[in-house]
Amino acid sequence: MTITGPPGWQSDHMLATTLRASQRVLVLTGAGVSAESGIATFRDALTGLWANFDPARLATVEAFEHDPALVWGWYEWRRMQVLAAQPNAAHRAIADLAASGREVTLVTQNVDDLHERAGSIGVVHLHGSLQQPRCHACGAGHQLPEQAPREPDGGRRLAPPCCENCGGKVRPGVVWFGEALPSAALETAFAAAADCDLLLSVGTSGVVYPAAQVPEIALRAGAAVLHINPQPQLLGGGREWALAGTAAEVLPALVAQLRAKY
Repeated sequence: MTITGPPGWQSDHMLATTLRASQRVLVLTGAGVSAESGIATFRDALTGLWANFDPARLATVEAFEHDPALVWGWYEWRRMQVLAAQPNAAHRAIADLAASGREVTLVTQNVDDLHERAGSIGVVHLHGSLQQPRCHACGAGHQLPEQAPREPDGGRRLAPPCCENCGGKVRPGVVWFGEALPSAALETAFAAAADCDLLLSVGTSGVVYPAAQVPEIALRAGAAVLHINPQPQLLGGGREWALAGTAAEVLPALVAQLRAKY
C-alpha cells in the first residue's frame, strides 16, 4: 500500500496519529466502492439492447420524455443488477466504523443501497437512489414492489408505472445529467465537511462538482483528508494523504486502526 502525504513529514506516522485523534469522521464514497461489488459504471461496456446506447444519453430528462419505456427499462435492468449484488468489505468496514465511538456521517454519490444493506444508517445520497422513484409530473414518491425486477440479460423497453397521485409517469429516483443535486443532501454534506476533523474520500475521482467541493471544504476547515483510490490524487492541502489501493483492500485495515483506540 503506497502512502502519499504532506511533503517534509513522516507521512505514515503523522497519518496514524491523525487517525487515532479523529472524533468526527465524514466518509464520502463514489463509484469505485460499488464497482467492487460488480456494479457496472458508466464507463463499462454494455451488452444486449443497451450496447446500442450511450448510458450518459439515457440519464437525462430529455431522454425520459422522448422514450420513457427505454429509460425506465434501462434503470430497472440496473436495479436488478444492484439487488443481485452484495455489499463488499469496504461497505462493511464503513458500517463498522460507526461502532468505533466516533461521530460518523456517510455521504455517497452512488445510487444503490449497498451501504444500507451493509448496516450503515442515515446514508446521505447526493445523486438519489434507484430504490426511491418518483412521479415525473408531481414529484410524489412511488412504492416499488418488494421483489427484485426480473429483466432479461439483454434488456428491454418497459413502460414506467403511473403515479397513484396524479396519473403521471413515474421516473427513476436518481439525479440525471443537467439536474441539480437534492439541496438537503448537499447542505448536509457541506455542513459535515465543515465540521469534521477527518474526511475519508473513497472510490471517487474527486473531479465531479459539486460533490468535489466536499473534500475542499474539509481541507479549508482544517480537517485531515485521506483519499483512498487505486490512483488517488491530492488536492494540495496541508493535512492530506492518499492511499493507493481498492476500497475493499484498504478500508478494513484502516477501520481496524480507527477502532483500536476504543
